[in-house]
Formats: sequence, C-alpha cells, structure tokens
Amino acid sequence: MHTEDQEFEEPSRSQLRREALDVFKLAEAIVALPESQLGKLPLSDELREEVQRARRITQQIARKRQIQFLAKQMRRREEELEPLRQALTQDRDSMRRETAELHRLEGWRERLINDGDSALSDLLQHFPHADRQHLRTLVRQARDDAHANKPPTASRTLFKELRALFSGDGDSIESDIETTDSDGETS
Repeated sequence: MHTEDQEFEEPSRSQLRREALDVFKLAEAIVALPESQLGKLPLSDELREEVQRARRITQQIARKRQIQFLAKQMRRREEELEPLRQALTQDRDSMRRETAELHRLEGWRERLINDGDSALSDLLQHFPHADRQHLRTLVRQARDDAHANKPPTASRTLFKELRALFSGDGDSIESDIETTDSDGETS
C-alpha cells in the first residue's frame, strides 16, 4: 500500500505530459526562429545540430517527429531549459518594442504627410534641433510623389529622418502623444 508521502513524491502523469508539451512548444519555437535569432540562444552544440536537422526536413510528419526528438533531448538537459525560455522571452519583448517603435514612426510620417505644417510644428516642439526646412521639403516631396503615383522615395527618406530623430533622443517622446488623423480626430 502507498502512504500519502509516497503518493506525492513524484509528479503525476498528467503533470509530466504538460511539462513535455511545454518543452515541445519551446522546441517548435526554436526551430521556427530565423538564423539571426537562433545564433543568440544559449544552445549546446548537440541541440543546435538537432535544430538544424529539424529545419532541413520539409515533410510535415517527419519534421514533427524530429521536433519531438529535439524536445526529448531538451528534457534530458533540464538545466538548459530556463535560460532558453528567458532568452526567447527577451527576444520577443525586444521585437515587440521594435515593432511598436516602427508603428509610432509610421504614424508620425503619415501625420506629417497628411497634416503638413501643424504636425511639423508638433514634432518640432519635441525636437527643436530638427531641421525644419529639410523636413518640410521631404513632406512636400512625399505628398507630391503620392499624388503622382511615383515610388515613395521621399516618404522612405522622411521615415529614415524620423528614425534618426527619435533614436538620437534618449527619452524619445512617448507613444501616448496625441497623433491626430486628417479629420482632426485623436487616435
């Protein structure tokens, strides 16, 4: 007979399955990463080789089987799992921040093109060192390019200028600064 102490010493089969599924999902996420991000992960050489092997497999069933094998290898190296999870979380967070920053810059660019001088004045309040004339010229060229159905060369240049402005300012303006659309509504 089992005593209560013996019953709770080992995790239940359901708990083991949940943990195995978590490691499988982690392995799937690692295999799906681009090469540039994969190089940043703290993987052992054996695991890195298994990840590369799983990436080379194109058939869905065989690929899943290889990822399951990778997950099995990862479960055997339990001490490596937590640093991998942390690295993936940090990478996702930094990607979200970069995406939010790009959206913010795109919003400013659209606002400058649509609203013109009023949006430029708002931008210059936050960045008084910015070159007003150069920005105004880029906005005008971007607007003209859009009306003439030309490639958005000036719009891209304006985006690069905005990125340089925002990255040059350590405390770049928060995303909660009101950006108004062409109807004058706050968004």
